[in-house]
Amino acid sequence: MAPSVAILVKGYPRLSETFIAQEILALEERGLDILLVSLRHPTDPAVHDLHRRVRAPVLYLPEYLHDEPLRVLRGLWRILRRPGFRPALRRWLRDLLRDPTANRGRRFGQALVLAAELPAGIRHLHVHYLHTPASVALYTAALAGLPFSLSAHAKDIWTTPDWEKREKLAACRWAVTCSRNAFERLAPLAPPGRLRLVYHGLDLARFPPPPARPPRDGSDPGDPLRIVSVARAVPKKGLDVLLEALARLPADLHWRFLHRGGGSELANLRTRAHRLGIADRVAWLGPGTATEVLDLLREGDIFCLPARIAADGDRDGLPNVVLEALSQELAVVATPVGAIPEAVFTGRTGLLVPPDDPPALARTLAGLARDPERRRRLGRAGRALVVERFRIEKGIAELAQLFGLPRSDRDAA
Repeated sequence: MAPSVAILVKGYPRLSETFIAQEILALEERGLDILLVSLRHPTDPAVHDLHRRVRAPVLYLPEYLHDEPLRVLRGLWRILRRPGFRPALRRWLRDLLRDPTANRGRRFGQALVLAAELPAGIRHLHVHYLHTPASVALYTAALAGLPFSLSAHAKDIWTTPDWEKREKLAACRWAVTCSRNAFERLAPLAPPGRLRLVYHGLDLARFPPPPARPPRDGSDPGDPLRIVSVARAVPKKGLDVLLEALARLPADLHWRFLHRGGGSELANLRTRAHRLGIADRVAWLGPGTATEVLDLLREGDIFCLPARIAADGDRDGLPNVVLEALSQELAVVATPVGAIPEAVFTGRTGLLVPPDDPPALARTLAGLARDPERRRRLGRAGRALVVERFRIEKGIAELAQLFGLPRSDRDAA
C-alpha cells in the first residue's frame, strides 16, 4: 500500500531518538502507512533494533542545497506553477526578514524538493520538532496544499522564537508535546484545543523487570558501586557537574562511573576527568544500541543525570532514558529541570538536587551509595510509576486517534 503520511525528522536513524523510532513502529503496527523524510543523512555508527523493524521507506532531502543543486532546481521547476507556490514564497520571505540566515534559505529549498517528490498518495505531513523540521513541513504543506501536524519535544520549544512557535501552532492541524512542562510553555501560544499532552512512554516488553542487584555499598574495592549515565555529552546534560561531584566523594567509597553516549563535549569531559584525578574510575563507552543501554542500566546501582538549563536556553524535556532507568528499578539522582520532576519525585522514585551544585550532588550520591535498601525502595517505586503512568500504549492510542486510525482492542484496556 502506498504511504499516506509523510513523517519529517531532522535525521534518521539516530541513536539518541529511540522515542521517535518506537512511535513510528507502533503506528505502523496500528496500520499507518508511512514515508519517512529526513533532513540529514545518518551519522551514528550503529542503529537500534527498532530501526531495523520499521518498514517505512526513507526519503533523504539535500542536507545542503549546494550538494544537489540540480535536484533543488528540478523541485523549483515542478512547483513553480502550482497554486501553493506564491503563498508559500510570501510566507518564506516574511520569515526571512525576521530570520535572515542561510538556514532559513535551506529550509525553503528542502521544502521545494519535498513538495516536488512527495508520492501521490501522501495526504498528511507530520513533523518532529518545532524548529528547522517544522519550518520545512510548514513550507511544504503550503506548496503541496496538504495539512500538517507536529510533535514538540525539548530544545525546539525553548530555543525557537515565540513568533515562530505561534505561527506554526496556528498553521498546523493539531500538535502534541511530551511533557506537562512543555505543554504549559506552548499552550498560551496555540489556538484553543490545538495542543495536546501525549507522553512518549515505554514499551515495557522491551524493558522487563531487571534481575536482582547485589546490595553494593561502596565498601568493597573488588566490587565497587556502579554509577551510570546515558546522555549526549552536551552542556545541558550537566556531565561536567557530575565529574566534579564524583571527585568529591569520600576516599573510602569505592565506585566506578560508566557513561554511554556521544556528543561534542566528550573530549573536554575526558580531559576534566584526568584533571580531577578520577580518570581511572571512569569508562566512556560511546553511543550504544538499545540492548547496550539496557545492559548498562541493569549493571548500574545509581543512575545520575544532573541536567541544567544551557546558556542558549536549551534544556531537557522528560528524557526517555530517565523512564528507562526507572523501569529497571534504578535509584535516580537528577535535577528539577524541564520535565524531570514529572517522573522523579524526590524521596519517592529518586532524589532531586539543585543544578550546577557539585557539593550537593556529591552528598546525595554518597548517602545513596551507602544505603542499598533505600536504593531498592526508590527503584521499585520508580518501576511502579512507569507501569502506572508511562506505558507507551496510552500515548499511541491518542496519536492513532489523531491520525484517524481505527480503535484497537488494546485501547479499551
